[in-house]
Amino acid sequence: MSHTLGIRQAQKQKTRQSLLDAALTLLEEQSLSSLGLREVTRAVGVAPTAFYRHFRSTEDLGVALVEEALGSLHPMIRTTVSTAGDSGERIARAIELIAGHVDAYPAHVRFIARERHGGVQSVREAIREQLTRFAEEVRTELAKDPESAGWNDDDLLMLAHLYVDQMLITASLFLETLEAPEERREQVTRRATQQMRLISLGRSHWLT
Repeated sequence: MSHTLGIRQAQKQKTRQSLLDAALTLLEEQSLSSLGLREVTRAVGVAPTAFYRHFRSTEDLGVALVEEALGSLHPMIRTTVSTAGDSGERIARAIELIAGHVDAYPAHVRFIARERHGGVQSVREAIREQLTRFAEEVRTELAKDPESAGWNDDDLLMLAHLYVDQMLITASLFLETLEAPEERREQVTRRATQQMRLISLGRSHWLT
């Protein structure tokens, strides 16, 4: 009996993931607010009623996509602001990690970039909650840096939000270079480096 239940659970999880994958593909060409569940189930090859065994609505599916797209990023976010290396090394490492993530998960990055200010409130809120968690984690890492001596908690959180916002901007810029000449990608890298350096310079003079 337990073996049968295990098989059913695995099949259920497989169908759920197929619905997420199909939705993500469809959302490359449209926003979540215009996505119909019949489109998604048709792409997977299941009956529309099967959708409700996994999600309450397309909004619920969108929230699950946010968790999938951003939930696994927490270790990378912490790595980008780790205290190892000097400022230039940290910036180079951060940009390299962001570019690599965009290359690996372009559909996820595109979904977040579009829906962060999209028409589905629950999805906007889910993205905002994840980004707030990112900022809090970045603040924790920044607090370990000797350069943060004398900073209060609120100012560290403000700085953390600046870094997180800049990471999102950088990811969006790299997304636009996926099919562009290498020269365009190099331009984005230089621009992102300068923007991160500007934040770092402001940080170094904040308490003066």
